[in-house]
Amino acid sequence: MENGELRMENYKLSNVGKWELIERFLIKFIQEEITKTGLKKGICGLSGGIDSAVVAVLAKKALGDNFKAFLLPSQFSSKSSVEDALKLCEKFDIDHETISIAPLLNAYPIDDKVRFGNFSARMRMAILYDKSAELGALVIGTSNKSELLLGYGTLFGDLASALNPIGDLYKTEIFEFAEYLGVNEEIINKPPSADLWEGQSDEKELGYTYEELDAVLRDFVDERATKEELLRKYDKDLVEFVLKKIYFNQFKRKMPIIAKLKSRTITHDFLYERDIKL
Repeated sequence: MENGELRMENYKLSNVGKWELIERFLIKFIQEEITKTGLKKGICGLSGGIDSAVVAVLAKKALGDNFKAFLLPSQFSSKSSVEDALKLCEKFDIDHETISIAPLLNAYPIDDKVRFGNFSARMRMAILYDKSAELGALVIGTSNKSELLLGYGTLFGDLASALNPIGDLYKTEIFEFAEYLGVNEEIINKPPSADLWEGQSDEKELGYTYEELDAVLRDFVDERATKEELLRKYDKDLVEFVLKKIYFNQFKRKMPIIAKLKSRTITHDFLYERDIKL
């Protein structure tokens, strides 16, 4: 493995199904990325949605009792989301704690729906990072590849993490993976939602289904199809929407840009690996 990095292409097992192979690889990924920092524990936010459910199950398998999930509902979270998250914790014996973010939201009222959603996501992450300091744990991310490519997430909110085991799996793949892992049917069958306000729906907000979006994303990103090739295969508005989102939201996938003044500058030519040792 190049530079000691865990890579999927170097992790081949004979007579093993796709999802079993991915499960084994991601369990090892979580274990290695946490322990090589000198820590042993991991945490994540558990919303009652499918992405965080998959991450929580993987983290529990990887870390055992060194993993803890945090339920961080607001006054606008659906009752079913909390109930589904608790059922998952019971089924997989996941240590968990519930902390309401309602007092934080009430202390800084916002009347704009999008700003309110972003603020809610950042308050949740603020709590998670405080808990990570308290417990000596790393925050495990729960954003899938579709969300990351489209920029469908909040910078320094749900997009923040120390490591992300599902960031290279599209949303449609997450549903398949969740079924393989035995995630509760209630979670698998519910419409995707960040649950940031009452009635919020990912696909309604995006304007397309994840099946439609993922098809274009796969062709453009993984297969390197040109825009012209995409337009011959998909609806023009869909293609324009996806490409615009990918390029417009590139800043969400990068570290902050630092103005270069010296011979070696962080993010420019001072590019050590994050886990480099003396």
